[in-house]
Amino acid sequence: MMQQMTENSENNQEERAHSATALSRSLAETLVDQAKFPFRTFFAHLELALMRGIERLNFLSTKRQAKLRRQIAKRAPERFLAVTDHVETLQKSSGNQESTRPEFIPYEPDLDVPITDVRAVAFYLPQFHPFHENDLWWGKGFTEWTNVGKAQPLFTNHYQPHCPIHLGYYDLRISEVMVEQARIARQYAIGGFAYHFYWFGGKTLMERPLLSMLANPDVDMPFFLSWANENWTRRWDGRDSSVLIQQSHSTEDSRSMLRHIAEYMHDPRYIKIDGRPVFSVYRPRSIPDLAATVDIWREEARIQGLGDLYLIGIQRDPEEDHRPDGFDANLEFVPHGLSQTDISAAIELKSRSFSGKVYDYKAAVQIALDQSDLDINRYRSVMLGWDNTARSVNRAHIHVNFSIESYHHWLSELCRRARADKWRTPGERMVFINAWNEWAEGTHLEPDQRYGFAYLDATRRAVLGGD
Repeated sequence: MMQQMTENSENNQEERAHSATALSRSLAETLVDQAKFPFRTFFAHLELALMRGIERLNFLSTKRQAKLRRQIAKRAPERFLAVTDHVETLQKSSGNQESTRPEFIPYEPDLDVPITDVRAVAFYLPQFHPFHENDLWWGKGFTEWTNVGKAQPLFTNHYQPHCPIHLGYYDLRISEVMVEQARIARQYAIGGFAYHFYWFGGKTLMERPLLSMLANPDVDMPFFLSWANENWTRRWDGRDSSVLIQQSHSTEDSRSMLRHIAEYMHDPRYIKIDGRPVFSVYRPRSIPDLAATVDIWREEARIQGLGDLYLIGIQRDPEEDHRPDGFDANLEFVPHGLSQTDISAAIELKSRSFSGKVYDYKAAVQIALDQSDLDINRYRSVMLGWDNTARSVNRAHIHVNFSIESYHHWLSELCRRARADKWRTPGERMVFINAWNEWAEGTHLEPDQRYGFAYLDATRRAVLGGD
């Protein structure tokens, strides 16, 4: 009872603190609607001062105090002002996207497939085809292209919509699409795809393209499976509200899934590290009795003639370590884990109903590169200009100030670190890219009308160590 009373007291205190902070933000936003940017900065300082006052009272639990300190760091004035310097320039530039358009790089069909000492692995979404469940949930014929094509810019110089070239608005039921994707990816130094794999208590979704790839050796690309073990919801965020299909974990289900994916792992294209098939998990800690589940997977893999597995746990924050639960390594999955500053107050938005967040891409790159790996055997990742406006519209999280140069710098540095890390064997020299084709999240290596093959050109140069 005393523990419950203490928890209730902490919750009440946190609610009061949250209410005070929310009141400050509400007042700031009301006045900001009628003010210019310096006034916005003043109220950002006011909110920060209030949060620092709450911190000094020291009435929250240790965990909540730590969370508050992280929020304060995000709102540090020097950090807010530094990133908004970029935005001010962006907002003052012409509304015509042509005037600020980076160099469009065309396809180079004669590029050779390079030999690399670092494997660049791009996450791959096998969604772009109609299937029964999406027809039921979203309407007949729905695919990600439905949202991508109707996206609209939310402020001046907001790059939307993203329109594909080369393969166009493709359909993954057509086998030649995956053959061509693999061909151009290898030309531009991509060394593997991490296919998102969707398993829900014995039911798979979006597996048709993966089965087609498995049956077609002309899809000449190494790969492994990455289990996206979260609920599907109408909000696209994996949370428990408005669940369309839910995860269901059990001992037998763990064995069944491993038996199901064994066919993939036996394929000669499947990526192995020191002979061990690689398998990654998106939300390891959502699995009840995780360590026992890992033991079941390893046991079943041996039964299936696969030997031992190489298991990678994807992180939600930079300090999360899945090795105590039986994983071999951790994997950063940006933008998760980046402690970024929301600069939406510095953006002249077209809609008052916008409730999302706006971040500065160049600042995100620096935040990522400043992180320590903390000796936790951590694979690093990069992203393109992450922006899920196509899915979330006024709830979107958007990165402004993206540039090919910043992306190239980020990936180049991670490749350098992959070569230098003492914990890695040659097979473990991998870096990850989010993503090959996350068009509805605005982060895709596949060429578009604005940049052409510039994303892929920068990737090849970074992996090969060029400027």
